Amino acid sequence: MAKNLPAFTLMTSQKPKEIFLTTFKWILICVLIGVFSGSASASFLVSLEFVTQFRIHHDWIVWFLPFGGLLVGLSYYYWGESVVKGNNLLLEEYENPQKVIPFKMAPLVLFGTLITHLFGGSAGREGTAVQMGGAIADQFTKIFKLDNSERKILIILGISAGFASVFGTPLAGAIFALEVLYFSKINFKSILLSFLVAYVAYFTVEFWQVKHTHYSIPEIPQISISTIFYTIIIGVLSGLAALLFSRSTHFWGSLFSKIKFPPLRPFIGGIILAIAIAGFGFTKFSGLGVPEIVDSFSNQNQWYDFLLKILFTGFTLGAGFKGGEVTPLFFVGATLGSALSVIIPMPIALMAGLGFVAVFSGATHTPIACTFMGLELFGLQPGIFIAIACIVAYFSSGSVGIYKSQVVKGAKYRLYRGLNSNF
Repeated sequence: MAKNLPAFTLMTSQKPKEIFLTTFKWILICVLIGVFSGSASASFLVSLEFVTQFRIHHDWIVWFLPFGGLLVGLSYYYWGESVVKGNNLLLEEYENPQKVIPFKMAPLVLFGTLITHLFGGSAGREGTAVQMGGAIADQFTKIFKLDNSERKILIILGISAGFASVFGTPLAGAIFALEVLYFSKINFKSILLSFLVAYVAYFTVEFWQVKHTHYSIPEIPQISISTIFYTIIIGVLSGLAALLFSRSTHFWGSLFSKIKFPPLRPFIGGIILAIAIAGFGFTKFSGLGVPEIVDSFSNQNQWYDFLLKILFTGFTLGAGFKGGEVTPLFFVGATLGSALSVIIPMPIALMAGLGFVAVFSGATHTPIACTFMGLELFGLQPGIFIAIACIVAYFSSGSVGIYKSQVVKGAKYRLYRGLNSNF
């Protein structure tokens, strides 16, 4: 009777045995997805650290970036045409379920991301973890014979597990999976399961003793009219930076799409990137840029650092290299906040931290998840500043984010629909 409805929605009409079996089934699915996705993220983080250190100590390897790009392009051209959309495929399958996401998405994006980082492309890591989590999670559709409505739950669980495990932020990961897929259409059961799988994945990475980067904001100013005003300014500028980041990535993607043979896109892009990075000394914009992010919390950045990271990341991903956008967004936000400390009288670490989460909020349309991420990373003390910056950035970043297939609803959707109708 309840086969075509989401699990647990008719629990009150089920017999105790049916309730127990349904509950057990979903807890088991959460544990399995959490363990498998967490283990995948742990191995990915270890591998990513290895290739990053190799590149740092052998900086000549950047000259092979075009050939690395060709490898990535050929692998997707011959084996990955059905999964080349990456994160957007997960969003599309959630919005309009069609068929189970092929498991090959996981090894292909893992290979592509490691190649990108090994040779010096500017990219992140969340896209890889989320895609691996989504691909792993969706395989349980066949195992447990789930219908389309239950498949939506699996996609939420895969995104939650991947995000939580790669960043070490289970609360933010659980909320991000719900918010990025349009929070108001998610039912209570999905929320509980998203949190469960996020924590299972998080503790799985902890079990494998893989460490995450830690950040600190040692000085928090008093809440006042002036500090709130400055926080709003940071939020607005972060939202505009997020808008520029999203537009840049889409622009370069559209430009490279004019090259008819897809494997040539990262090859040609790799040539240009190698010349720019090695020939002009822009190595700090290669890879994740985590050392630069950490440094921005204590040392002032140049005003143009965040712009160059936007340029290099947009170009790298637009050319067809693999990875993610979130850690580069952290780079953009932290260096922007750090640079603004010259003219805004607030502690540099707080400025960097606010930019860190606010740019992410604007680019992904997920202010709630980003607020919780800030609390998990920086503690409860700067909470009011974090929340204000994330919300303001969310409303200041336009209607298009980094994920083309994301459905933007709620207050922001109504705001921009109203503005567009007036022009």
